[in-house]
Amino acid sequence: MQDKALSFSSFSKPSPGSIKHVWETVSVSLVDKSYDILIGPGLLTEVGRMLKHEPIGENYFIITDSNVEDYVGIDLVSIMKNEGLNVDMLSFPAGEASKNMDTVVTLAKSLLERGADRKSAILALGGGVSGDIAGFLASIYMRGIPLAQIPTTLLAQVDSSVGGKTGVDLPEGKNLLGTFYQPRRVFADIGVLSTLSQAELRNGLAEVVKYGMIRDPQLFHLLEEKWWDIINLEPLVTAHIVKVSCAIKADVVAHDEFEGGLRRILNFGHTVGHAVEAGAGYKIPHGEAVAIGMMVISRLSVDKGLMPEKDLRRLDGLLEKLGLPRHVPSSIATEEILELTRHDKKAQGGRVHFVLSKGVGETVITDEVSSRELARAVEGSRE
Repeated sequence: MQDKALSFSSFSKPSPGSIKHVWETVSVSLVDKSYDILIGPGLLTEVGRMLKHEPIGENYFIITDSNVEDYVGIDLVSIMKNEGLNVDMLSFPAGEASKNMDTVVTLAKSLLERGADRKSAILALGGGVSGDIAGFLASIYMRGIPLAQIPTTLLAQVDSSVGGKTGVDLPEGKNLLGTFYQPRRVFADIGVLSTLSQAELRNGLAEVVKYGMIRDPQLFHLLEEKWWDIINLEPLVTAHIVKVSCAIKADVVAHDEFEGGLRRILNFGHTVGHAVEAGAGYKIPHGEAVAIGMMVISRLSVDKGLMPEKDLRRLDGLLEKLGLPRHVPSSIATEEILELTRHDKKAQGGRVHFVLSKGVGETVITDEVSSRELARAVEGSRE
């Protein structure tokens, strides 16, 4: 893969009149919906100027949550208005509890009241919840209006803002209503990551570890070597891991936009991770649950003779350095995890497809995992 050859590069401030090639760019190459992911510090201050020179709509509606509205949203509105753009902002209460159809309908009615039409565009500002809600709304409002993603968390920058998945939750489970709807552009300002708590940062780092495990041994090695710089958000290494992660996901999505085959590898650690999330009543953050899920699946891979034991130890050591959990909580019964896994929304024909590891950087997809094998891996991943 080309992304394995990516190297560190410096970032420069834009010169007057300069728009393109200022920051790092990753292209998501699709048949008829290709778009760029722009990555770098200070990017938010240039969003207005970029959209003025390369518009995606005549009017812009920023959709964000009540937290991001205060510390980023208000400034972004001012930046865009200073460029002479028509912009408004809608917000919803922060948190996963807002990720439902009631929120979508409320926002849609607000768009109508404020005159949003088919030439308007939505800017999804915030973390994964904002991106999912705003993306879903953009995909169904007047049968679809342009969307740009402006992720403000590491998890959203490396994962949820890229690839076009949108969705809201039902009482029966997460993301059960949703669409595949690609953005026109993604603006990933790594400068805003300094506002994150360590817990939020770790949440995103779990996904970066996943990319190393499924596709890129060099990225995994970089995480092992530069973990201290990474958790302290050193700019060059931060930009690099965001770019490499986005490049990996972009390549996978380009080959399998609608998750018919290859894209399943992005679920490494997620099938069990989702079960851990649900079993904990969603009190364990997504990234932490994925870290636990990766350990369970890696243990399963070792047990099946696919993954070298030394690579399991490497994963365990890296997660520990990054402050991520590695053990299944004692409060969640093994049988509960098995039951929740059987009902994973990605199961087909009653069979669950597991993404197993053949070692750092290589995966295999199989539905040949027995309940006994999975139970053994879960038990082996407890403290």
